[in-house]
Amino acid sequence: MKIYTLVINRLMPVLGLILLAFLVFVQVSCTKSPKETASTDVSSTMDIPPLFERRGELASAVEWQRTKEKVADLNGKIRKEPNDVKPRLQIAVIYLSEARITGEHPYYYPAILKILDGVLAMDPKNFEATTFNASVKMSQHQFAEARELAEKARQINPNNAYVYGVLVDANVELGNYEEAVAMSDKMQALKPSLESYSRASYLREIYGSYPSSIEAMKLAVQAGLPGSEPQCWSKNILGHLYETTGQLDNAEKQYDGILVMRPSYAFALAGKARILKARKEYPLALATLEKAAKIMPEFSFHEQMAEIYALQGDQEKAKKKYVEVAKMLDEDARSGHAVDLELCKLYTKSGQLDSAKKYGLIEYRKRPKNIDVNHALAWVYFNQHDLKNAQQHMQIALRTGSKDPELLQEAGAIELALGNAGQRDKLVATARKTNPKFTL
Repeated sequence: MKIYTLVINRLMPVLGLILLAFLVFVQVSCTKSPKETASTDVSSTMDIPPLFERRGELASAVEWQRTKEKVADLNGKIRKEPNDVKPRLQIAVIYLSEARITGEHPYYYPAILKILDGVLAMDPKNFEATTFNASVKMSQHQFAEARELAEKARQINPNNAYVYGVLVDANVELGNYEEAVAMSDKMQALKPSLESYSRASYLREIYGSYPSSIEAMKLAVQAGLPGSEPQCWSKNILGHLYETTGQLDNAEKQYDGILVMRPSYAFALAGKARILKARKEYPLALATLEKAAKIMPEFSFHEQMAEIYALQGDQEKAKKKYVEVAKMLDEDARSGHAVDLELCKLYTKSGQLDSAKKYGLIEYRKRPKNIDVNHALAWVYFNQHDLKNAQQHMQIALRTGSKDPELLQEAGAIELALGNAGQRDKLVATARKTNPKFTL
């Protein structure tokens, strides 16, 4: 079954492309718990918030000690030359990486924005700071602001491939798909890379071509440094594409391959759990998700647990887990992360349709052309027996020719409810061409 965090999954390369451009191999560092020091360390725009202390398996990763050492070294340089923006930007890059690796987004994104504010106070037209700013806004799902910042960065430097990647992502999320394709073409012309191939893959998926989407993601994997986090992320997305098309064995190979290189890669563990769930090995799937959740506080892991509890018939436990997920999303929202679409989907799954509609409409007002938003809202209306609105939103969701089996089967259910059995049969037949095994 399709995971609902697809949008988030596909956004992650935004950070990856930035990191590949500026990442430095780190060597030594300082670390205080931010919970202990944030009140004083982030009191000024020019101050640098501390690293967030890793815990559990992530704290034993090889790169962690080097990361701490590098941040300490850069902080030393800032103390000697407070007006040098370069070490500040390097710390921002490291924090972007840490946010991705640890999942501590509520801490890191505000911290990165504070660092970037300091750089921009000294150099208002700094290209890197403006681009990083756009990247963080993308990660916080503030898509319109991200697009505006990326356009500003492009005015500063129109020949940098990375900023086109941000523009691809922002336009996709805003539903400007033709513009996203144009930005993707420019990005690839400037620099074929893991980042440009992964974006081409996503656009091909949106336009309904899973075979070519898979081929592009294979190129992204091949372009990555073996064992690097960006390459693992690409393999993870490739695994997800195999899942969507019903190729579970191929998907499992991708996740296993990641875990050989990075045993603490939580998203690969979550992928393994979905395979186990599809095979109805529920206890083992839950144990795998528990392991992933101990590594990273990612709400989708807990949502998967809730779904499995429901499949096991323990509705009370599923309900409690959904409440827990909602609290996690609320925490993200308080740090500036827009989570209305995630809440819409969560409340739909937990049967709280009025709340689902409320959050779906909030997101729709911001992104009326986005196919994922319209898909989510269509399913809310369907469950509320408002078939006219369900059909209207589903027609928008289908406008790029997506062959997503979940989307097509839900569109078929709406058509059947409207009495259009023939149209339903066509949609379901198309869904089965993508994934013969998928059922709602």
